[in-house]
Amino acid sequence: MASARKILRRSFLIGSAAIVGGVAFGAWVVARPAPNPLEAGEGEAALNPFVFIDADGVTLIAPRAEMGQGVHTTWAALIAEELDVDLDQVRVLHGPAAQAYYNSAMIADALPNRGYDISDFQHNLGQMLGVLGKVVSLQVTGGSTSMKDGFVRMREAGASARETLKETAARRLGVARDALRTERGQVIAPDGTAIAYSDLAPDAAGIAPVEAPLRDPSQWRLLGKTQLRVDMLGKATGTAQFSVDVRLPGMTFATIRMNPHLGGAMRSFDAGTALAMPGVDKVIDLGTGIAVVARNTWLAMKAAEAVQIDWADAPYPATTDAIFERIAAAFDDRPNSTLRDDGDADTLPEGATEITADYRAPYLAHATMEPMGATALFTGDALEIWCGNQSPTFQRRACAAEAGLEPEQVTVHTTLMGGGFGRRAELDFATLATRVAVQMQGTPVQVTWSREEDMTHDFYRPGALARFRGAVKDGRAVLLDGRIAAQSPVFQVMGRLAGLPAGGPDKVMVEGAFNQPYAIPNYRIRGHVADLAIPVGFWRSVGNSFNGFFFDTFLDEMAHAAGRDPLEFRLELMRDEFAPGAACLEAVREMSGWTGQTPDGVGRGVAFTYSFGTPVAQVIEVVQDDGAIRIARAWIACDVGLALDPGNIEAQMVGGMIQGLSAAAYEEITFEGGAVQQTNFPDYDMLRMHTAPRTEVRILQTNRHMGGVGEPGTPPAMAALGNALFDLTGIRAREMPFARTFPLAI
Repeated sequence: MASARKILRRSFLIGSAAIVGGVAFGAWVVARPAPNPLEAGEGEAALNPFVFIDADGVTLIAPRAEMGQGVHTTWAALIAEELDVDLDQVRVLHGPAAQAYYNSAMIADALPNRGYDISDFQHNLGQMLGVLGKVVSLQVTGGSTSMKDGFVRMREAGASARETLKETAARRLGVARDALRTERGQVIAPDGTAIAYSDLAPDAAGIAPVEAPLRDPSQWRLLGKTQLRVDMLGKATGTAQFSVDVRLPGMTFATIRMNPHLGGAMRSFDAGTALAMPGVDKVIDLGTGIAVVARNTWLAMKAAEAVQIDWADAPYPATTDAIFERIAAAFDDRPNSTLRDDGDADTLPEGATEITADYRAPYLAHATMEPMGATALFTGDALEIWCGNQSPTFQRRACAAEAGLEPEQVTVHTTLMGGGFGRRAELDFATLATRVAVQMQGTPVQVTWSREEDMTHDFYRPGALARFRGAVKDGRAVLLDGRIAAQSPVFQVMGRLAGLPAGGPDKVMVEGAFNQPYAIPNYRIRGHVADLAIPVGFWRSVGNSFNGFFFDTFLDEMAHAAGRDPLEFRLELMRDEFAPGAACLEAVREMSGWTGQTPDGVGRGVAFTYSFGTPVAQVIEVVQDDGAIRIARAWIACDVGLALDPGNIEAQMVGGMIQGLSAAAYEEITFEGGAVQQTNFPDYDMLRMHTAPRTEVRILQTNRHMGGVGEPGTPPAMAALGNALFDLTGIRAREMPFARTFPLAI
């Protein structure tokens, strides 16, 4: 039997957990299955990358990262449902960087369709194309795809494991497999003899996995019900391992300091003062910045501040105003995309009233509660990295190139994350830790960024501008023509992660605008890519995060121009176009008691966004409170198609909405002298507990296909708040953050 230490080193485990001996099962099969990355020692079997059964019970090897969204709990429930074990009998560990753990749902979501109106053929085609993720080892957590990715294959893994264990028991007992049943991790014979899965595991290693049909949902014990989170005990007791918790024998500590003019060079530095500080071991030239190695993280940070550095300028305009002038200039160029062009958007229908409006959304930071960082150990012929991340295979490839190794020589240990929101899909925190580790060969080094370094060296949600023109006639929208200008996160991220050149229509730039389910006869949306060198990336809900605000605010303006109730105006346009979306609007109308009329001192706004396959409607209520405006109440209705864990879905909808409200109300990244001005939470304010609304959530299940959960709650929150502020004050909110215009409570 292989030792726990060897398994830990060669496979995937972190901390003190180890699989002593086990058997892996699964039944998800493609034409050419990806290699199983898990190695088996004597007395062990690794038949599939997903499920182990050992002396201690069942372990799920999860290919998706846990960053607070509850994915590990629902994935465990998917397996436990078919395997006939309870959730408290399942341990969950993140898998290694491996092709076998590719995301099968992300490519389908990238296809250039509207989503809400796709046919069954288009849906099935997207699922079939998902296998292309294996070709590029697309092991990524993002895009609200985890449940769509795991719903079938995790249940198949559990079902196959169950039937293979029954076959093992049948051979041992000399009875037919159909005569056996399973319950709470045991195979039970007709005479009552019970054999634990752990006892059967060694014999099952020599048996080919048995395929098995999936159980009917009417037989589900766990799915469809709220479950206790499998990560809560560790987080509550402080035993859960985040990136900053990693400790290795002989470990030293470091921090970085990079050019605040993003993308600019470092001309020179003087480390004399820092090196004279007791406990400081080394100052490393990183090319565009420095790293300080010391006996603890705090000392490293203080020493980094003491280094005198001559920075070169940034390769983009120096001020926020100049940057937005460049974004506006993109409107003068040909559009990158026109993904919706229904009817004739150039011609104003006869007798219609024309409406125009311009909008602006700021750059935003991810501002995760846990700053960036990673621990690395370079031995000369191998590299190990410990970090929370959303893209292990890309991390491995990038760190290998940084260290001059082959990817097979790099082991990535994915820890829990104190927030991700897309930031942990980037590569910089791991590659910089690798760069430091190469200079500290043989010594593990934990590189932790300061909050200031993290805030000022993000891959930001891009600032964006929109110009909308519409028309109403006889109380209905008859024309909507929108133009959106922003940097393209897709073009940048694909270049950083995969080395792919920018090109082609960028669907993400216009999502949340081109694909909204409204029957407007003349409906066009165009996207214009701004040419700027500011680093941008994926932020929760990506393009929807600004387009949900642009599009729905303009729809609200059209409703008022038409003299219509804003909620009924939307419903009338949506009922025949997309029934699940209309049902969400009807739900928030009923939940909130919406009448279209509000008393003095109270404002209400409604908004709707279809994103990531999920329609979400929200009503936000604001009130005058001692000279300030407070966000008082919120109602959310969503249709996810199939609610695997209602409690977790509710938590994600509320959390997504809170992040959207926070961004709309307060958050903004600005530039002066080419550097980001916000350095910490005192100047990048957020919603607090006392400024967050009391919220009610209703989950519907009529959508034909399963939708995402982690991100769809964010986009409509911004427009709903702005529309509520208009209802309260008569001032239209066309620029975020709203605190610039309205006296919001803080």
